[in-house]
Amino acid sequence: MRQQRAFLILTASILWGSVAAMAESAATSQGAIVQAKLIFPLENPPTPGCHASTIVETRDGQILAAWFAGKDEGEDDVGIWVSRWENDAWSRPVEVADGVMSPQRRFPCWNPVLFQPREGPLVLFFKVGPRPDQWWGEKLISQDNGATWTDRRRLPGHVMGPIKNKAIQLEDGQILCPSSSEHAGWRVHVEITNDLENWEVVGPLSDPEKMGVIQPTILTYADHRLQMLCRTHGTGYIAESWSQDGGRTWSPLAETTLLNPNSGIDAVTLKDGRQLLVFNNTKKGRSPLNVAVSKDGKQWDVKATLEDRPGEYSYPAVIQASDGRIHITYTYHRKSIKHVILDPTKLDQ
Repeated sequence: MRQQRAFLILTASILWGSVAAMAESAATSQGAIVQAKLIFPLENPPTPGCHASTIVETRDGQILAAWFAGKDEGEDDVGIWVSRWENDAWSRPVEVADGVMSPQRRFPCWNPVLFQPREGPLVLFFKVGPRPDQWWGEKLISQDNGATWTDRRRLPGHVMGPIKNKAIQLEDGQILCPSSSEHAGWRVHVEITNDLENWEVVGPLSDPEKMGVIQPTILTYADHRLQMLCRTHGTGYIAESWSQDGGRTWSPLAETTLLNPNSGIDAVTLKDGRQLLVFNNTKKGRSPLNVAVSKDGKQWDVKATLEDRPGEYSYPAVIQASDGRIHITYTYHRKSIKHVILDPTKLDQ
């Protein structure tokens, strides 16, 4: 009996120590998934906790990811960390921003968003403040595709920057930042700019007394319509809104049939015109994490499961790179960030 118990303990230990390997192999049984790796190992992470990743392709074709990390979400030591995808491996993460205000005062950082405009340097938006209802927005720029970061600035008081999900740039050059605030209930709005210096704020677009919504993501359509999908609180479903004038007016927010357990989502318009959404397909918890595809933004079909084991797999970020492959990052147990590459041609039409 003692030997049997020791064997069980040893087996459990081996299995626990192999979580990272399981994380990389569990999803690869699905044909669309090209690769799935943790950005840094669970066994020796740069920080005890991490969350809320973002991903971008730079003008020179490099893939960068960023996230906030420290002891735990909301702790004063939390800063913004960045890693680069090179030769099928992630570089050692480095901290590029923190919330130090003075030798005596430091605030946590939150929700980085990387954005590469068609012209100008790479931009890193992030938030600083003791908690979400007291955030303010800041940004850094990189003139060398993310190797170094300079010119840290606080955004104008009425501007937060993209709150979780990437900005989009329209054909006319206008940049739309999907944003939200929590200081007077959960409200979404859109921040429009041509130069990342001068801003127009559209909204708030929601009434928190009717529906609490935050963290929108924006999709584009060939007929120039825009679709906004949002995280909700208490409804159990993703909310949507539509614009037909480049984001200056939006239809009333309404529930979709897509499930949402009060957790972050992200979506991207693919080069072939399809829409792709990464979300927790459940009303409770943050597993599973799924990929759904739609042709019209109304009928969505789940095409891949990124995670379905117990635990937290949340806050996805998704882009389509210039080579056509889809890159997704997301929180993995609040201990690492996972990176998955999809082949869109293998997602059923």
